[in-house]
Amino acid sequence: MAIRTIGAASVMRDLGRWRDEGDAGGRPGARPAYVALAEGIRLLIHDGRVALGVALPSERDLAATLDLSRTTVTSAYALLRERGYLISRQGSRSTVALPPGVKPTGVSLMAGIATPDTLTVDMTYAAMDAPAGVHEAYHLAVQGLAPYLGTHGMDPVGLPVLREAIARRYTERGLRTDPDQILVTLGAQHALRLLLNVVAAPGERVLIDHPTYPNAIEAIRGGGARPVPVALRPEDPSCGWDLDGVRSAARQTAATAAYLVPDFNNPTGLVLDDAGRAELAAIARETRMTVIIDESMSDLALDVPTPTPVACFATGAEVVTVGSMSKSFWGGLRVGWVRAPRSVIAKLLGTRVAMDLGTPPIDQLACAELLRDPAPIIALRCDELRERRAALRGALASELPDWEPVAGAGGMALWVQLPAPVSTALAATAPNHGVLLAAGPRFGVQGAFERFLRLPYTHPAPDLRLAVSGLATAYAALGPRTTAPLAPLAVV
Repeated sequence: MAIRTIGAASVMRDLGRWRDEGDAGGRPGARPAYVALAEGIRLLIHDGRVALGVALPSERDLAATLDLSRTTVTSAYALLRERGYLISRQGSRSTVALPPGVKPTGVSLMAGIATPDTLTVDMTYAAMDAPAGVHEAYHLAVQGLAPYLGTHGMDPVGLPVLREAIARRYTERGLRTDPDQILVTLGAQHALRLLLNVVAAPGERVLIDHPTYPNAIEAIRGGGARPVPVALRPEDPSCGWDLDGVRSAARQTAATAAYLVPDFNNPTGLVLDDAGRAELAAIARETRMTVIIDESMSDLALDVPTPTPVACFATGAEVVTVGSMSKSFWGGLRVGWVRAPRSVIAKLLGTRVAMDLGTPPIDQLACAELLRDPAPIIALRCDELRERRAALRGALASELPDWEPVAGAGGMALWVQLPAPVSTALAATAPNHGVLLAAGPRFGVQGAFERFLRLPYTHPAPDLRLAVSGLATAYAALGPRTTAPLAPLAVV
């Protein structure tokens, strides 16, 4: 298969103001232009804007787009190649890589983290304590369990009462849905794994947001498929999604599926606007790609109205949706669902019986009770999240003012850009100062996002302030906050 390439216009857009500006007297910058260009591209690689394994534009194309001499671009590429950021192979174009010394460890998000005696705040998860309504829902579920005790209690498709409740919520959001279009699962991650078994065979490509939910990356790889990252662009005020990049990546890689989180993306909190949703559905039709939309965060709209389901813009089976009770209500509710055409539901049922025999009835009944009138609980959740987000932002502005949070519109976490690519080092140091962290590279592929951290605001405000205080201490303990820039090539 042909190597995926990135266009010169995309590189220019992401580089921004990459040239050295010089001093107030008008003297040119201290670095040669080729060094500044190489440094700019290197930062794009670390930030996940340029994915590993893709080919950079040809020297001629990039020189013309940036209005540079071809010699400048050639020298920049040579410097990147010498430092391990480009790999050249005989007969093919140079592809983006990372030097071996900065490869990620591969430790999963929740596993393998030491817990010292000084631990006070665990910032590796984005989930809240259960609201009062969950206890009452389980109380009512126990009372309603009797009719099911006379059966075997196993239902791979889900209890009718819950499928009806889920279908009703979609219909209320403008997406007419029948209960037969709903399959109840053991959470959204289980739903994703079921779908991947149906729409992505081993070896096939699956497009993903970059950054995205770490367990989704593992689910794609676990099924033998290959994740293809398409960078999000938080600076884009309209949506943050590079839809031209999605279309290009789908065509160049022949991706059969995509996993996207346009409803308050985890970890950035970005939301795709309606125009973007319509274009996304059109891209899926054009490229014959099944788009899996994760709506786990859709209820957590903090600054904008609840988003329109992407499936509203579909005309066939090109968009399927997964949802979950865990973010809106409680993480302990391991109940999710797939919303899809009946033909897809039938395929999922054929796959599911080989994996499990259904979701526990007691949990389904509790979820059905919660969905009878979810608005009060969700409104309270959103109010609490707004207050806690404000507390986290305030603490960061006070103690770590050079950290830059992305302006997400909802969800449960801030995606924060650091002044230097020290995310993994900070995550290793922070437990000694009372904080557990998930380093930025956990949300990308092959070492991206070393300049980023996900900081959930699901803890009470005092705990968040305590966490930021520990982070500030850990950050200071790292020493100098900048990494050595790329040095010019030696002249021999």
